[in-house]
Amino acid sequence: MSIFSSPCTIAQVQAISPLEPLEARMLLCHVTGYTRVQLITQSELYLNDEQLEQLNHLTTQRLAGEPIAYLLGQREFFGLTFKVTPDVLIPRPDTELLVELALERTANAGHLLDLGTGSGAIAIAIAAQDRQIKVNAADISPAALSVAKFNATQLLAANTQIQFHLSDWYSAIPAQKFHTIVSNPPYIVKDDIHLSQGDLRFEPIDALTDHSDGLSAYRKIIDGAPPYLHENAWLLMEHGYDQSDEVQALLKAAGFTDVQSWPDIAGILRVSGGRLGN
Repeated sequence: MSIFSSPCTIAQVQAISPLEPLEARMLLCHVTGYTRVQLITQSELYLNDEQLEQLNHLTTQRLAGEPIAYLLGQREFFGLTFKVTPDVLIPRPDTELLVELALERTANAGHLLDLGTGSGAIAIAIAAQDRQIKVNAADISPAALSVAKFNATQLLAANTQIQFHLSDWYSAIPAQKFHTIVSNPPYIVKDDIHLSQGDLRFEPIDALTDHSDGLSAYRKIIDGAPPYLHENAWLLMEHGYDQSDEVQALLKAAGFTDVQSWPDIAGILRVSGGRLGN
């Protein structure tokens, strides 16, 4: 049964939509191509049959729990609009902290490596903010790399600033030294109840969990980092709300110095890192 049927104006759609008003407006903008202001000024216009059919489909999917970002095919991150598909994680505001920390700690005209790049949000946001930084970005998923490359082409005037690698962590990264390594790896513990809730149900499982204790990716990233880091270069990693102590311990055990954690916008310790060497 259709939620919306012809004839139906923009105003009527918003009045009867079972979604939250903001989400209803977002889907309407997507279907009609109108801005939010135009939804107000053109509120008495009727949607055509094709638009109503598309809106019914998207609304039904959203009611089933499909993330709004996947339905729209995009998500804003660090002031940029990224293409997102079910092949990549949805960029989240918490991760902007990792971008800020990397920008602060990367040497002028330095080289940076983003491991597990997904949509490319972290790597591209860093490159867009500082055109002098040379970025390498890696992911084990060919589908994710395809999305990241598309985003780089769309968002960077000179997308040669980023080199992409199909790589299982460091396995296919060319031998070179970086001034900063960043990563937002899978850190949810296997069988965690959150994996079956909310948007996480629809996101790529291998980008969410290591299917273990939530720390196996950090062990690989930390243990493999020294050959790829300049002396005193930074390794910065996002992690779960309760993992800062464990990630710090792994960094210290591997000989990193200045090991510390930083809080996200909610005050939760979200990124931990350290420098290689004294």
